[in-house]
Amino acid sequence: MARDRTARVRGGTAGHLAPRATASADLPRRRGLVVLLSVLAGALVAALWSFRFVDGVIGDNVANTLLGYDAKHTQIGGLVAGTLFAFVSGLAGTFTACNVAAFGAIAPMAGAGGDRPVRIRETLRPVSRIALGAVVVSGVYGAVGAMLGERLPQLSTATTASGLPPRLAQASVVFGVIGLAFVYLGLAALRLVPDPFARLSRRFPQARLVVIGALIGGFLVGRPFPLFHKLFEYAAQTRNPFYGAAVFVLQSLGNITLMALLFVVLVHATRGRFVRWATARPSRVATITAVAFIVVGAFTFLYWDLRLPARFGYGWFPTAPWE
Repeated sequence: MARDRTARVRGGTAGHLAPRATASADLPRRRGLVVLLSVLAGALVAALWSFRFVDGVIGDNVANTLLGYDAKHTQIGGLVAGTLFAFVSGLAGTFTACNVAAFGAIAPMAGAGGDRPVRIRETLRPVSRIALGAVVVSGVYGAVGAMLGERLPQLSTATTASGLPPRLAQASVVFGVIGLAFVYLGLAALRLVPDPFARLSRRFPQARLVVIGALIGGFLVGRPFPLFHKLFEYAAQTRNPFYGAAVFVLQSLGNITLMALLFVVLVHATRGRFVRWATARPSRVATITAVAFIVVGAFTFLYWDLRLPARFGYGWFPTAPWE
């Protein structure tokens, strides 16, 4: 009887500990270190980031080359020209931090097996869910923006006593929220905070990707990119909510098109080896997802809510010599 009791105790203990052991195997050993290094990396990028280079050198040159004229200083010549301008200016603004985070996080979700058509189809599936979320948010905001026009801070020409334009104040609020949302998703990937999609994902497995896409679409709600601002002004002049929605959707799709193509090429060029490496261990999946979200979330929050206000005399944040 004593042996049976001992066996039951050992069996019960083993049964109790087994799930914990399994759960810990799904996570990196030093989660705190992963978070710390990711935040530091985000802070470093925030200090080194040059909006003049990204928006001016890259963005303007890409738009000028594709359109064949000076995109920033040439007036948009009609609805058709505005439609083309929307997609091209979206492509020109491809290299944003949110895009990097999103496509870094969905890497483990892409298909790795099968022949080329199967790999491409399985890779495009998560991309299409991200596009859905981005389209919904950008379309709604485009319609609202066309109706409200200059009543939105994003189109206001006023300035505060410190010289801070309302559009940058709106950007600070919007991107601060988006940055914190990305950080939270990164912490949830490491199970340091509750997963907000735990229950929803059981019924709708793609819900997480749609929300990530919505965050990318939300980029337009605060975006101060000069070419987007020019498009926004033109859409507001039409006072047509359907046109506003259409050009904002094209802007958002253009914003993710190049990253999506690069992602498909990466998966195809490596014949799925990249995805197989990323998913070889559950802990690696969690680490890749967490690092992608936390680095970009920390960068977004620190850049827009600490570095930007510091330019106008509100606090201090280190910047690179070229800034």
